[in-house]
Amino acid sequence: MSSSDTARDAVGTADDADGPEVRDLSDLVLTAAAESPDKLALVEASGRSVTWSELADEVARVATGLGSLGVVAGLRVVLAMGNSIEMVTGYLGVLRAQAVAVPVNPGSTPAELARFVSESGARLVVCDPDSVTAVRAALADVDVPVAPRVVLVGAEPGPGELPWERLRAEPGRAVPPLPDPEKLACLLWTSGASGRPRAAMLTHRALLANIEQVARVQPPMIHGDDVVLGVLPLFHVYGLNAVLGGVLRHRAKLVLLDRFDPEGVLEVVDDEAVSVLPLAPAAFAHWRGEEQLADHLRPVRLVLSGSAPLPAEVVEDFTARTGVPVHQGYGLTEAAPVVTSTLVSASAPAGSVGAALPGVEVRLVDEAGREATGEDPGEIQVRGANLFSGYWPDGSEGPGSDGWWATGDVGLIDAAGDLSLVDRVEDLVIVSGFNVYPVEVEEVLAGLDGVTEAAVVGAPDELTGEAVVAYVVAPGRDPGEVEAAVRARCAQRLARFKQPSRIEVVEELPRTVTGKVQKGRLRGQERRRVLGLLE
Repeated sequence: MSSSDTARDAVGTADDADGPEVRDLSDLVLTAAAESPDKLALVEASGRSVTWSELADEVARVATGLGSLGVVAGLRVVLAMGNSIEMVTGYLGVLRAQAVAVPVNPGSTPAELARFVSESGARLVVCDPDSVTAVRAALADVDVPVAPRVVLVGAEPGPGELPWERLRAEPGRAVPPLPDPEKLACLLWTSGASGRPRAAMLTHRALLANIEQVARVQPPMIHGDDVVLGVLPLFHVYGLNAVLGGVLRHRAKLVLLDRFDPEGVLEVVDDEAVSVLPLAPAAFAHWRGEEQLADHLRPVRLVLSGSAPLPAEVVEDFTARTGVPVHQGYGLTEAAPVVTSTLVSASAPAGSVGAALPGVEVRLVDEAGREATGEDPGEIQVRGANLFSGYWPDGSEGPGSDGWWATGDVGLIDAAGDLSLVDRVEDLVIVSGFNVYPVEVEEVLAGLDGVTEAAVVGAPDELTGEAVVAYVVAPGRDPGEVEAAVRARCAQRLARFKQPSRIEVVEELPRTVTGKVQKGRLRGQERRRVLGLLE
């Protein structure tokens, strides 16, 4: 299926093709409210909850409130909140009002928030007690033609600000159906293929298409009887569309947690009988020493891991200890987000991220842009109705005229169609004309006794163009001994040009909220070092 397919072809209904047409995510709430009005839809760990009929009412109220504040179709609304009922109703209310949702990390700095507001041209910012101080500082500095209004959830608003209750005060009024599924639904900031943070433009078509593509996977990731953990942040596409979207599609119950606390999550799994556990890879490391892990996870039937590759040995150890299967996937913000899953695979090999979802095509291309053949890695390209429409504001660098979009990731596809990730194109290090894939070096370092994490990047070098630099985490070990051990192991297992020219022993690696190592920050550090800005 190409990205030019219509939303009607790509998007189904809540459970069968004969129901009413679904044109935006809030339509899924209406269907659920009509069929299961008293069934719980959202539960917070604090104990607050809403049924499907209550959720439908709240979404309608928010949409009406937005209209009363002058937020009309196409205007942008920044949502700077943690995982909460208000974050869900705010997001769905924006979509119902046919405005554009801009979910952002509530832990963002004032400078980051100022950029989100100015670049999106937002007319409204909805925030909570954790983000309001940074929001106020950001808006004091931002230079925009029309200053956005602030709506505050869960605290007393300041001068000129509005309480959340004002936004939902009026009974919901009917809104006309979404006229065009190609209308922009949300902007999500991502590093993109270039590594420079930009906002991906996701339409209603793209969001709904990926929800439906995931729903066609058998066995299902989520079904109506499931209780799904909602600890992945809703400002991230994984939590927003893969988790929340799947819950809406199947009328499951979503248990919302604002942050990942290893012990707290296990208690919630026990208390709420959570059956589906979508996690970021970092979660597995937190539970490695938990002796009662199997008992805590007794209600769980399935663990879904995404946002970064999970080592095969981690999957094997977790499943051996708990008996719970772990299924991985590959996705990107620009694909709304899921592209592949091991649930699609007949028998996914160790380390694979699975095969393409129904309705999604994946291929590899070489450096000349030709489709790769044989066993050589190539850049991953994706085609499907779930793809974004380019980067804000002008739709640049979106899918080509043939529907294919280059992800910037390098992978291998086996004869059965299962994808294995090799690296990022931007992470490739070229030493004296020879290609070095950092993941190959990282795998060597990961097997070293005492080393818990490793990240490899390229650094500018006058003689070789680039040099390999390894950042290594080895808690409690002497840095000099670690460096000597790393050099000895690499000398045994890697060609000379692949061996690190410098080894940095650090306490931790910089990571995103979903657990990805921020190699861009490490590369920036290396550039500053070359410029003499670092010792």
